[in-house]
Amino acid sequence: MENYIKGNKEAWEEAFDQRDASWGADIVERISNEDYPFFNEDTKEVLKTIDTEGKVIGQFCCNNGRELMSLVKCGKAKKGIGFDIAENQVAFANEKAKELNLPCEFVAVNIYDIDDTYKDMFDIVIITIGALCWFDDLDKFFAIIGKTMKKDAVIVINEQHPCTNMLASEGDEGYNEDHKKDCLFNYFGHEWKGNGGMYYMTQKCYESKTFTDYSHPMSQIITGMCNNGIVITGLKEFDYDIGAGFSAVDNTGYPLSMILLGKKE
Repeated sequence: MENYIKGNKEAWEEAFDQRDASWGADIVERISNEDYPFFNEDTKEVLKTIDTEGKVIGQFCCNNGRELMSLVKCGKAKKGIGFDIAENQVAFANEKAKELNLPCEFVAVNIYDIDDTYKDMFDIVIITIGALCWFDDLDKFFAIIGKTMKKDAVIVINEQHPCTNMLASEGDEGYNEDHKKDCLFNYFGHEWKGNGGMYYMTQKCYESKTFTDYSHPMSQIITGMCNNGIVITGLKEFDYDIGAGFSAVDNTGYPLSMILLGKKE
């Protein structure tokens, strides 16, 4: 396992151990009672156009499993399998799936290490906000994804727009309240290291183990997919933030999020 991935595993498990009591507390209630909870309206609209009934769905970097469980339940899927590197998050997700009596399985694994056990398994793959940045090599990442997809399987990626790579969010060096859309960082790729924890999960600031992530331009995302047998079938771009880092420039015409669609040849 690469050193940065090993470090991220430790940092994510530390964050989950320090999670706020509210984190994940609403999973069972919302999935039991709501229509496609934990997806934004635009993603929900896309997912409802896909035939998920009786299908097998995979999610890579599934976090606490809430999105996959939501889609499996509301889309009447046959099975869902989620992958994440943090063992404690995966254990939590499996507990919630059991509580909800859903046919979901969560696996603790480095995505790069997924073997042929899951080859040609998925009819649908979903990737959601904050997944792509944890991998230095998207061609290698999508090679794994492509291997697990059946012929004609579809992939739905709802992520931050790559243009956000250039922006500073509040608390970052160079952030200027009066110039929130100033482009400060390299669009074509940047390595980030931080020890500021995961506030959205813990609701507190703490000196954490080191997180390492990478920004990628749109070309690396699309090329990674195309190199591994995934044809791009659609792209939607939005000027609203889905990662709680750039909401200060919501609805100002700057591309902040996207839905990228593909199909396995």
